[in-house]
Amino acid sequence: VTRSLMPKSPQIRIADPARRNFLRKSFAGMGWVVAGSALSRCTSGGTGAATTSNIANLGPLLDPDENGLRLPEGFTSRIVARSGQMVGDTGYVWHNAPDGAAVFTTDDGGYIYVSNSETVAGLGGGASALRFSADGSIVDAYRILEGTNINCAGGSTPWGTWLSCEETLIGQVYECDPLGNTQAVVRPEMGVFQHEAVAIDEANRHAYMTEDLPDGRFYRFAYETAGDLGSGELQVAEVAGAGPEGPVQWTRVPDPSADPVATRLQVESSTAFAGGEGIWFHDRVVYFSTKGDNRIWAYETDTAVLSIIYDAATSSTPILTGVDNLTVSPAGDILVAEDGGDMEIVAIAPDGSLRAIVQVAGQESSEITGPAFDPTLQRLYFSSQRGEDGDNPLGQSGITFEVSGPFFT
Repeated sequence: VTRSLMPKSPQIRIADPARRNFLRKSFAGMGWVVAGSALSRCTSGGTGAATTSNIANLGPLLDPDENGLRLPEGFTSRIVARSGQMVGDTGYVWHNAPDGAAVFTTDDGGYIYVSNSETVAGLGGGASALRFSADGSIVDAYRILEGTNINCAGGSTPWGTWLSCEETLIGQVYECDPLGNTQAVVRPEMGVFQHEAVAIDEANRHAYMTEDLPDGRFYRFAYETAGDLGSGELQVAEVAGAGPEGPVQWTRVPDPSADPVATRLQVESSTAFAGGEGIWFHDRVVYFSTKGDNRIWAYETDTAVLSIIYDAATSSTPILTGVDNLTVSPAGDILVAEDGGDMEIVAIAPDGSLRAIVQVAGQESSEITGPAFDPTLQRLYFSSQRGEDGDNPLGQSGITFEVSGPFFT
């Protein structure tokens, strides 16, 4: 992707507020003023949600169901959106190449699933959203970001916004309104590089980021004001000693704009990671994946120590390969989506044991993206980015699924 493809600013298509009657909120530090009820990211389940994990107890995967998913006994699936097709009766056509995603809860008991589009601007790059009522019915679908390129993953913020990341050499982070009412804001201080994903440590005002390159870096953006990513310092990690595990030192990146030197090359002592992918913050630990060596990492924010918690090359149960997007449940289960591999979502339990919880059958050339739970923790959303036509790089056959069942009790 060349710089000429990049838009000067993102564009937002805002649907008629009277038609949608969307919930609105005020996003701190962004100058976004919208009146009404609150919106928040879904991190620990909604009111009354069960939070005792049943994932480690799930049985083996059964034969594919009518939607091509292999699920444990007691689980069902449905397709909620297909690329290039209208979502239900919303009038909105779902985007190509669905990728990173998150769920946001709303005051009416419903929720919003936000999904990136990993394609170029002219083919629909940016992000879209599906809105659900409390019972899981689809009530709307709409665009929240367009005019951007190769929006791969990203992350949710504690103040209820979606950070959409461009995976290009001149990629940036765009902060978006999941409701689609307010124009997205680019965050250049978070660095210009091949962004993959973001995770927020709100207590320490840190945004951790991965870079999807064979020699990518692990970054931290120390933002100055709570709820405001408009200013701060971009830092890069250096693992002490011979590595790859150990204490981490953070060093300021001199020029976040990467002009002319790439951010990953500006601090000579910084540590390279083999293709950074998904990232998530949970209980003072930052978890992230690197696809080049099929590893899952854990960075403890209290001790500033980095460790490997899964390595396919040394694991006694190496069922997880092609590590990519990930999410962490309230109970500490790490759900890792495979790009290739066996096209599974594999859960790493807090005790380190692994269990495949869903497999997409017959789509070996695709990848699984965007795993995210709804507020009840009984529904898991994700996509097969290229669907049955996995060789199509434009993702025009992408499928977004919902899997329902007793993930938690």
